[in-house]
Amino acid sequence: MNDSGIPQEGHNKIPKGWMAFFVGMIAFVLWYVASFTPAISGWSFYKLYEAEMKAGEKAAASATADPGKYIGKADAIAEGKTEYETTCAACHMADASGGIGPNLKVALKYGASPDKIFESVTQGRPNGMPPFQQQLGNDKILKVVAFIESLRR
Repeated sequence: MNDSGIPQEGHNKIPKGWMAFFVGMIAFVLWYVASFTPAISGWSFYKLYEAEMKAGEKAAASATADPGKYIGKADAIAEGKTEYETTCAACHMADASGGIGPNLKVALKYGASPDKIFESVTQGRPNGMPPFQQQLGNDKILKVVAFIESLRR
């Protein structure tokens, strides 16, 4: 047949290490597809995401803040003033007399009570006031509310 004396590689077996790797990769792919395909395993990132969102909503609902918590406390008012100057003064001016945003020393459209001011800052208002809940957090917002209340008295 083909006896030319030159070695031929047509009938060599695959090395055992490569065969083990090949079989291992096939097993891994089958496991991965079975584990992470929602139609097969029922696992879904969206289910985890929805569960995390519900837990976050519950935590936010349970962490209701007392808007009057820092009113009248000098150290909290000083911290609130610092936060106001960095975050709020651009729109409401440094003395809260109003600029782009309204004057904070007078009656406000959405209410001037501490809880209404807290709501305005955390959730924002239509036509200009952005929400600051994620950026500042409840504690800093409560201190800003205390600072604004100190200006109103």
